Amino acid sequence: MPAIRIAALTKRYGSLQALGGIDLEIARGEFFGLLGPNGAGKTTLISALAGLVRADGGTLEVMGHDVVTDFYNARLKLGVVPQELVFDPFFTVREVLRFQSGYYGIHGNDDWIDEILSRLDLLSRADTNMRTLSGGMKRRVLVAQALVHRPPVIVLDEPTAGVDVELRQGLWQFVKQLNADGHTVVLTTHYLEEAEALCGRIAMMKAGRIVALDTTANLLSSFSSRNLRVQVERPEVAEALGGEVSGDWVTFSFDPALGIETLETLLARLREAGAGVHGISVDEPDLEQVFMEVMRRA
Repeated sequence: MPAIRIAALTKRYGSLQALGGIDLEIARGEFFGLLGPNGAGKTTLISALAGLVRADGGTLEVMGHDVVTDFYNARLKLGVVPQELVFDPFFTVREVLRFQSGYYGIHGNDDWIDEILSRLDLLSRADTNMRTLSGGMKRRVLVAQALVHRPPVIVLDEPTAGVDVELRQGLWQFVKQLNADGHTVVLTTHYLEEAEALCGRIAMMKAGRIVALDTTANLLSSFSSRNLRVQVERPEVAEALGGEVSGDWVTFSFDPALGIETLETLLARLREAGAGVHGISVDEPDLEQVFMEVMRRA
């Protein structure tokens, strides 16, 4: 049984097709990335999963519980950190977390609340009113709220938007530990380097559909072209061999599937032509390059 199962999911807002038949399964214990440009349907998908939006068709299950027909158990298994900063300005951080526990019928939860506060570096702010916190601190509280009932599945919708580097690193250490402890984590983010570093598998969405789905390693390897950058004495000679000049550096694209011989042949041609090679580097593709290419093809 997967942690999340989505089948033939559709949703329209008037003439706009927000979700156009999504099929997706996320295994238990995965750290899964959900990527896409603004308007791709990511937040609609998460909202449907959390029961905030009623889909027009299809099914969604969390740990085997249908989010419509078995909504109570589905909610218990899911914790969502929303993209928007939503908070109650009249209560302290600890009070907010106690109320959140009560919504799930959990009482006497202070030990777990203290652990969450400590792990998110909020313990010193536990008795601080929510409205006095900075934006980054409020986002930490949203994470704490999503975890207060110990859900096995956690969805993070742009959790580090507007967050400083120190908090971002601390948050990811905490989330990685949760994942190592067996929690399933689903992440949406515009920081693609985060998704590349954290997610074992990634789905890319565009216009309400999934246009790419694979492991992060396979997505990166599928982007076949690499760039060889060569520092030379005579850029005009290297340019004549098909390179793109920028100062004394010349860039050549090559296919790594052809092997190391491709590079050796190119370097030999540069030396024979008298270009005068002083330095070389090979640029590996990153997830941003893959993402841009997938969106272009889609």
